[in-house]
Amino acid sequence: MANIELVETSLRDGNQCLWGALGVTTANTLAVAPALERCGFKAIDFTTSTHMGVAVRYKQEDPWERIRLMAEACPTTPLQFLSTGFRFIAWETATPEFMELAFRTLARNGIRRFALADPMNDAQSNVEVARMVKRAGGEQVVGALVYTISPIHDDAHYAEAARIMAESPDVDALYIKDPGGLLTSRRARTLIPAILEQIGDKKLELHAHCTIGLAEQAYLEGADLGVTAVQCASGGAADGTSNPPIERMIANLREMGHTVEIDDEAVAEVAQYFRDMAEAEGLPTGSPMAFDAAYLHHQLPGGMVGTMRRHLADHRVSHLEGAVIEELGRVREELGWPIVMTPFAQMLQTQAVMNVTGDERYGVIPDEIIRYALGKFGRPNVPIEPDVMDKIMANPRTKELEAEKGMADLDDLRKRIGPNLSDEEFLLRATMPANLVDAMQAAGPAQREYNPQKQPVMELLRQMLARTDLTRVSVEKAGFKLELERNEP
Repeated sequence: MANIELVETSLRDGNQCLWGALGVTTANTLAVAPALERCGFKAIDFTTSTHMGVAVRYKQEDPWERIRLMAEACPTTPLQFLSTGFRFIAWETATPEFMELAFRTLARNGIRRFALADPMNDAQSNVEVARMVKRAGGEQVVGALVYTISPIHDDAHYAEAARIMAESPDVDALYIKDPGGLLTSRRARTLIPAILEQIGDKKLELHAHCTIGLAEQAYLEGADLGVTAVQCASGGAADGTSNPPIERMIANLREMGHTVEIDDEAVAEVAQYFRDMAEAEGLPTGSPMAFDAAYLHHQLPGGMVGTMRRHLADHRVSHLEGAVIEELGRVREELGWPIVMTPFAQMLQTQAVMNVTGDERYGVIPDEIIRYALGKFGRPNVPIEPDVMDKIMANPRTKELEAEKGMADLDDLRKRIGPNLSDEEFLLRATMPANLVDAMQAAGPAQREYNPQKQPVMELLRQMLARTDLTRVSVEKAGFKLELERNEP
């Protein structure tokens, strides 16, 4: 039996899976920071460039400020940044120089641990990015083996990718990243030993989702097989399409004979905080999910299934759902078995819907599918089927996209955007509309105080103060009285 460490995922993955990446503000983050720091987690899965963009666009908050303040509040617990290695905030493929600047700026502001997940499982690309991260000042690099089910993603595929990354001195550990929650205990019994055989003394972690109820069993099986850390979410940010609930996971690991060295009181405080926050803010919470065998075929993330159903309903073709799911599997095979994760999940779904609702298959091809075929998202695992590739290359739009110049080099961007800007502001302005960055700056420093217990009262006060027919408001309870009176101009 082993000591199993924990990576806490609520602020990043729980927020993304259950709350569309919109649930967390800087104040929400700082309010739970002291308890997170006391827990003794291996790391906190904290943010991605997508989340940083959300902070600017929807919250008018400076994501760099959020990182700095959180790093100050959690000096002994590394904050983790998840990256594909080839983009930062914008969907445009960035230059290596731009990505190195982004990693350097992240490290300087307080990110200590970088998780690298290439959506093609290109291990050599992860090695190259890991070298870049270490050059930029990153302390830890964890290379992802992105799990999926297909004829080409067998144990040998993952073992070879693990070998390549483990041989790099810049990759400190590896983790199985299962975004679909597809890993069964049975498959874990062959997959995990195959990976461990290739990575020597480097540690292996496990990250999975509860989407069809498999993750917790996979975690327990993984702990028995040699996984040293599992990634979990807390309270209202756990379960459902998110990660396994941390309190339940700790109890089950201990019951199975493993050691989990953690501050249980602090863990309970964190879990209660996210339950209280979800209730106060009207955010959905996860619950245990039933097994769904159909999911093994289409592998769409839970939120995207809902999006597909709304799209079909809007066009009055809801009866085509089964055909779209079947077509999605066919498209994935024809395109060389890309992993159903961002950005490929969205691309596959869109092409499948167009194929089913259009006059002919691949009669309409989205730009992102063409860019994928042209190699702009990395090296595909296997070639695209010739007939499909012929249709893509014959599309008039393909020549236009082939001629795309991509991101300008760093010096040209600096000259165009502002040579005297800080790296932090430059990176935002290079990847986001200027008006959004202007609005963020005009909003000033983010609010830092938050208490979910006070939110219902604060919301009631906001609603009453917005009314023009009230001149006096009084709030009373035992030992407390608040009176507000409107002064007439």
